[in-house]
Amino acid sequence: MKELKIGDLTAKLPLVQGGMGVGISLSGLASAVAEAGGIGTISGVQIGFREPDFRENPLEANLRAMGPEIAKAKANPNNIIAINLMTAMRNYETYAKEAVQSGIDIIVSGAGLPLNLPKYIAGSNTKIMPIVSSARALNLIIKSWLKSDRLPDAVVLEGPLAGGHLGFKMDEIQEQTYTPLEDLIGELKDALAVYENQYHVNIPLIAGGGIHTRDDVHRILGLGADAVQIGSRFIGTEECDAHENYKQAFLNATAEDMRIIKSPVGLPARAIRNDFLDAAYTDGFKVNHCFGCMAKCKPAEIPFCISKYLVDVAKGDEGLVFSGANGYRINEITTVPKLVEEWFE
Repeated sequence: MKELKIGDLTAKLPLVQGGMGVGISLSGLASAVAEAGGIGTISGVQIGFREPDFRENPLEANLRAMGPEIAKAKANPNNIIAINLMTAMRNYETYAKEAVQSGIDIIVSGAGLPLNLPKYIAGSNTKIMPIVSSARALNLIIKSWLKSDRLPDAVVLEGPLAGGHLGFKMDEIQEQTYTPLEDLIGELKDALAVYENQYHVNIPLIAGGGIHTRDDVHRILGLGADAVQIGSRFIGTEECDAHENYKQAFLNATAEDMRIIKSPVGLPARAIRNDFLDAAYTDGFKVNHCFGCMAKCKPAEIPFCISKYLVDVAKGDEGLVFSGANGYRINEITTVPKLVEEWFE
């Protein structure tokens, strides 16, 4: 199995663990994946949710928590650790710069176009990887980054079967008229080849969304992806930072429970149906407190506060449970090393 080289970083396996927040992929899961030979990813979304002053001072709490979480993930100096920062986050620049100061290896960004990210990591050795779902989005990002004399160190391609926020139109998801991940790989490889040839660089393509089994892994790699990104499948592991109630939601889920919603962020998203989700999109939940998480959020116009209900579920209460399309297929709690061996040995 080929290694994954991103600049001067080399992972033994072509595996990137997807970032999952709030509190689902922190140092526990990220370090376990890194030690197994892949790249682990901490979710930077409301990373300070366990801080005592998080409700009153979310920005300060998040910044305070980021460094120690990265340090724990990198306790093994051989670990390659990324952090996922949503472009739509308020204070995105501040969080990106804090991650760099804390020694993060890679910043991964989606949920919008991270057009200014090169400016925030300037002068550092931190690698940057945009998340895209089309060649058009990729080209827009690269053309912007070239103004800062920067290219992506790698690119994450998320297909329509991914969990959480999706880079596709709502009707494409609901009517299944989207382009499958398998077809997008060739399109993105062709787009990247233009820049690779022009600038004499290698830009790995990491493909994810719906990857669950060994056959999935090898099929995606066989189509030309340089690595796979896997998120939801890791929720069914002992090392995953999620609360046991969160993991149980996956064990209990059926295919019919996989639901597409319009997130308060304004993007289509995939989540597991539960009583909270039914109520949220029937009557809604008035926003009584704003955590200031999204740059363009209008509390009076959204069905619920996404931060509140992601934090609630991270603490074991009922709330918003994001999932990839195959999340319902998790039927046991295993370990990261066993999963990695199943996929790659």
